[in-house]
Amino acid sequence: MRFLLMHRVPEDADAAWKASPELHRRMNAFVDKLDANGVFLGGEGVHKPSTGAAVRRRGTEISSTDGPFAEAKEVIGGFMIIQAKDLAEAKSVAEEYITCFAGVEEMSVEVRQVVEPEEIPQLLA
Repeated sequence: MRFLLMHRVPEDADAAWKASPELHRRMNAFVDKLDANGVFLGGEGVHKPSTGAAVRRRGTEISSTDGPFAEAKEVIGGFMIIQAKDLAEAKSVAEEYITCFAGVEEMSVEVRQVVEPEEIPQLLA
């Protein structure tokens, strides 16, 4: 099974956005370990919300708002896609992932199973 791990951090958490060489070292070692074990499928960090936008649809109306987004307590800082046998294993990877961010006081990692192509017919039924 594939899982999406999204790490969320407070937008004003400088330690999350100004990654130290130590954070890069920890993250690279973690990704290398996952890759060597066939777990890491991909992932990236993203820039602060102030560099992005949100596009929303309500009924037939589509609108966009440039960042930052005042209503957000935590924002997505990056993501990773992993291969795991089940949710328990994916959560274990997420727990190790979150420790890479030792200098960030508050954050979370959301773990979501990815829909596989063969699952689509049953989801449409």
